[in-house]
Amino acid sequence: MAKPKVAFYWCASCGGCEEAVVDLAEDILKVVEAVDIVFWPVAMDFKKKDVEAMKDGEIAVSFINGAVRTEEQEEMVKLLRRKSGLVIAFGSCAHLGGIPGLANFWNRDTIFERVYKEVPSIANPKGVLPKTKTKVGDMELTLPEFWDTVRTLDQVIDVDYYIPGCAPPPDIIMNAVSAILEGKLPEKGSVLAPDKSLCDTCPRSEKKPEKISMKEIKRPYEIIPDSEKCFLEEGIICLGPATRSGCGEKCINANMPCRGCFGPTKEVIDHGAKGLSAIASILGIEDEEKLSEEDVQKLVDKIVDPAGLFYMYSLPSSLLRRKKI
Repeated sequence: MAKPKVAFYWCASCGGCEEAVVDLAEDILKVVEAVDIVFWPVAMDFKKKDVEAMKDGEIAVSFINGAVRTEEQEEMVKLLRRKSGLVIAFGSCAHLGGIPGLANFWNRDTIFERVYKEVPSIANPKGVLPKTKTKVGDMELTLPEFWDTVRTLDQVIDVDYYIPGCAPPPDIIMNAVSAILEGKLPEKGSVLAPDKSLCDTCPRSEKKPEKISMKEIKRPYEIIPDSEKCFLEEGIICLGPATRSGCGEKCINANMPCRGCFGPTKEVIDHGAKGLSAIASILGIEDEEKLSEEDVQKLVDKIVDPAGLFYMYSLPSSLLRRKKI
C-alpha cells in the first residue's frame, strides 16, 4: 500500500518551523516511516517542476510555514494548494502573519529605503534598490515581486487546519500528524491545539491573586520577576489571558511573559485587541479606587511600542490588517 505523500514549504519566516520538524528527534523516524516526503526544499533536493508534474490532489497534506510576502511565495502556495488534499498553516507566521507581519506598518518603498539606504551598516553609495528584472550582458536576471502587504496563508489560499506556535512544539506536531494519518481530524478550519486560555494552564495560576491591579508597568529586563508570581501582578505585560494554551508554557517556565505566538482562542476576533482589553481592565484599579486619567496616561506611556507588543504575531490577521499609507 502506497504511503500518503507529504510536502513541506517555507515562505516568509525565520526557519524555526523547519527546525521544529527536526526537533521531533526520534519521532521524525515514525513520520518518515509512515509517509512519503515528496517536497521539502530546505532539507532535500526537490524542485518546483517535481510538484508541477504531480496530479492535482496527489499530495495528501502540505505543511506550509511562513507568511506570504513575495510573488514567488504566492505562486508556490497556490501550486501546493492545487496539488494537495489538505493544507496545514504551520506555525505563527502562516497562521497569523507572525513577526514578519509587523512590516505591515510600512510598505515596500519605505522598507527598501530603510534596508538599502538608511541603516548605519549599509554600503550602497549609488542607492541601488532591488529590481524584478535586471540586464546583465545578454542575459536578464529576475527576482520575485516584493508585495506591499504581508498576508496570512489563508488570505491567499484555502487552508484546512492550523498548527500554532513560534515554533510549534513537537507534541503538537506529532498529535496533528497522528490525527491526519488516523483520519481523526476535527472540523475543517480548526486550530490543532487546546481551545482554552494560557492562564488556565499557567504554572503560576494557583498563586495568582483574585484581583490584580497594575499600578506600574515594567519591561522584563528592568526586574528579575519572582517565578512564583503572576507577571501581571509584578507589572509586566503578559498576553496569557488572550492567548491559546498548548505551548507547554516554555516562556513562562523560562521566567518570561507570554507574547502570544499561539494566537487567540476561537471566540476571539482580534488577538491584539483582546490582549489590550485584558490589560486595560486591570490598569490602576484597586478596591474600587481608580487612578486619575493623568496617572493612567503616565502608565500607558510606559508601554513601549504598544502596536508591536499587542500585535507582535497577529497584525495581518487582525481587524487592522495593515497601516494605511
